[in-house]
Amino acid sequence: MSLLAEWEAGTHSADGLTYPTYRRGSGPGVVVMHESPGLTPEVIAFGDELVGHGFTVVMPHLFGSSHAPPRTWEGARVIPRLCVTREFTMLGTGRTAPLAEWLRSLARELHAHVGGPGVGAVGMCVTGGFALAMMLDPVVIAPVVAQPAAPIPLGPRRAADVNLTPDDLAVVARRAREGCPVLGVRYRHDWVTGTRFDTLSKALGDAFIRVELEGHGHSTLTDHRHPDAVERVVGFLTERLAARSMDS
Repeated sequence: MSLLAEWEAGTHSADGLTYPTYRRGSGPGVVVMHESPGLTPEVIAFGDELVGHGFTVVMPHLFGSSHAPPRTWEGARVIPRLCVTREFTMLGTGRTAPLAEWLRSLARELHAHVGGPGVGAVGMCVTGGFALAMMLDPVVIAPVVAQPAAPIPLGPRRAADVNLTPDDLAVVARRAREGCPVLGVRYRHDWVTGTRFDTLSKALGDAFIRVELEGHGHSTLTDHRHPDAVERVVGFLTERLAARSMDS
């Protein structure tokens, strides 16, 4: 049986793009963006975990495999494909991925469906920076940046880049100053994340909640799942979304 059998399959179209989506749960909304190589069993399990904590989760299927373990060669093929896909910015610096507008539209649709104070956004690996780009829409009030890996950290400039234009980063910084914190989780020695956490600390100050785990893993919430990372993410989403829903 498919791991997505209990998820409601659909599609979302915006900005000239259409992608499949999977929705499940009740309560405040969270958009979970999968990492490379795709919508794997580990990503789905994390989505199920958030559903169990009382959230309505929407997972867009953006690339790669879905609901089945990827073939051994798939991971090596996904990143080169993303490098030449216009919706992603795997090599350029000072740019916001074009896919961000589609994701903001998905967040607005989710919020219209579930209500509440706003929605959360969890980006992982190559989609890590998308949670920041989604902050340009005020409906996103709980952004989580998990092991951001784009652009590919080849050289110090790319390693420090957070996948946003300077103007978009300024909007993110303003929203942070106005009370929308950002949670970042990564393994401390994960070279793929470059120096992006330093960039975010400088830009957002104390509004960037920086969680760095000991060890040499990468995927903090899935393949190399760290219980402290999951606990911090669930706690952040609960405080920003569920607790605020009860207060309103």
